[in-house]
Amino acid sequence: MDDISELIGLPLHPLLVHALVVLVPLAALALMLGQWWPAARRRLGILTFLATLAVAVLAPVTMQAGADLLARVGPLPGTAQHEQFGRAVPIWTTALFVVAAAQWTWFRVGVPALAERRGIRVAGNVVLGVAVAVVGAGSVVAVVLAGDSGARAVWGGIFG
Repeated sequence: MDDISELIGLPLHPLLVHALVVLVPLAALALMLGQWWPAARRRLGILTFLATLAVAVLAPVTMQAGADLLARVGPLPGTAQHEQFGRAVPIWTTALFVVAAAQWTWFRVGVPALAERRGIRVAGNVVLGVAVAVVGAGSVVAVVLAGDSGARAVWGGIFG
């Protein structure tokens, strides 16, 4: 069958999930390094922004592929919990992208423009740092919860 939710006859959802499982923690780590380590920020450049854009686009595509897979195979025990956790992933990855865009703008436009306003720079860094920590951790936790519940839904009856 030529279906958009398949690739070479394999369901696309597990393939996309593995991409998210790798890319979300890497994007979150790059965002955190860029926030607190200027040398890493310079070396990473636009890569962090592009990685967060990729996961923000990939998450809803993965969720749709999961819905297509569920419609094809029917519900398994645990799929409701997996679906509930999975719905949080696009929210967190979108937030990750928004914070990455804010970080990119802040360090390339805001900080240089506020060169003589140390108090505002420090406050901006703190606010952005909190946002980076929250969405970085939140997006990784969301992916772990969704992935774990999906693995349990598929493999729980066989190995557990």
